[in-house]
Formats: sequence, C-alpha cells, structure tokens
Amino acid sequence: MPLRYSLTPIPAYTDRVIFRRVADGRPYPDHGLSQSDWASISPSQVRLDDLTTTKTELSLEHLLDDDSTYFGDLFAHVISWKGELFLEDGLHRALRAALQQRNVLHARVHSIGGGA
Repeated sequence: MPLRYSLTPIPAYTDRVIFRRVADGRPYPDHGLSQSDWASISPSQVRLDDLTTTKTELSLEHLLDDDSTYFGDLFAHVISWKGELFLEDGLHRALRAALQQRNVLHARVHSIGGGA
C-alpha cells in the first residue's frame, strides 16, 4: 500500500506563540501598588498571546512547584501601558496554562497612564 502524504501546510513557528513577546525588564513607570492594592483589582481573563513578559528566565523548579502560589496572589499581575499588556508577576502561572494548552490566564490588570 503506498504512503499518503498530507498537502496541508505545517504552520510556521510564528503562527503559534505563547506570548506576544519577551522583554527584559519593565519598560513602564513604577506603579507603586502594594499587595493589598493588587488584591482590590478584580481578576479578568487575558489571552497569553496578548502578553509581553518582563522576565527572560524562570526556574524550572519554581514552575513545577505545587506550592509556588501559597504565599502570593492566586492571580497573575498585568500592567496595561501604551496599548500593551505586560506580565509583571505570574510567569510560572502563564507557562503552566500554556503547558495545559489553555490560551487564557486569569490576571489582575492595572492600567498606567492611558494604557489599553
């Protein structure tokens, strides 16, 4: 029996990304929010591919730790600034969501200076 080949093109790497982009550091001004300030912001769903990370590295040990959110907020922290969403805290949560093939993350979003 002859082999059959699919003519469906394989999507390019850029067709499936986890994040919008990866940044090294926070380009936005300091927001001055405390943990209690963050807690007062209602969480909402944010698409992973709309997020720009502010960290370029993550410990695999931290990613796999079941208790990684025990002492912190259950929701990621996102800053909206100049029309871009920056993942300030919660990179491990976002990667876990991506590994579970989810494309959204529950996050607290704070807008700075006319952000989207």
